[in-house]
Amino acid sequence: KVTSSHKMDKKPVKGEYLEVLLRSSKTVFSTKDAALLWGEEKEQTISARLNKYVKAGKLQRVRRGFYAKDKDYSRFELATRIYTPSYVSFETVLTREGVNFQYYGNIFVASYVSREIQIDDQKITFIRMKDYVLSNTAGIEHKDGIAMATKERAFLDRIYISKDYYFDNMRPLNWDKIFEILPIYHNKRMEKKVKEHFKNYKKLMETK
Repeated sequence: KVTSSHKMDKKPVKGEYLEVLLRSSKTVFSTKDAALLWGEEKEQTISARLNKYVKAGKLQRVRRGFYAKDKDYSRFELATRIYTPSYVSFETVLTREGVNFQYYGNIFVASYVSREIQIDDQKITFIRMKDYVLSNTAGIEHKDGIAMATKERAFLDRIYISKDYYFDNMRPLNWDKIFEILPIYHNKRMEKKVKEHFKNYKKLMETK
């Protein structure tokens, strides 16, 4: 009972609801986020209020149940909020880190579903991972509300999903970190493949 009255103390007054959302550090928020920020439990009230702000042009609806402050919202933030838990990985990270040279416009996300969706101008590719891999946070960093794999975790995620995959440049990778994260996958085929890549990398370094 005490917690509910405490919630009531924090409940915004009329006219402050939009301001509370705009002050939030999130660029994308769900109806659940709005419920928590407003201390409001009635789903109908929350949806009606959010729809009113969309109609007035004060918020953008980006997907059912998801809203943004404006069109400059973080695409990565949205990509990791649709299905949770999830994190940005695969080519999105590998290309940014110089391990892969080919550019992909898609945002690749590790999740519990396999799906491709398009929101505004952005394609998001969700790749299904086993629960025990997805829930293990080794090699996942959280910054500005976005969960993102390190280059080593993204490298391993790709090997986990794809049997034969060519990596353009393995120089940026930290092999100690790779072998540290590797056991979370519980995958013998993968262990063999990683050792193979490491052997090839060492050969390449010796010839340089």
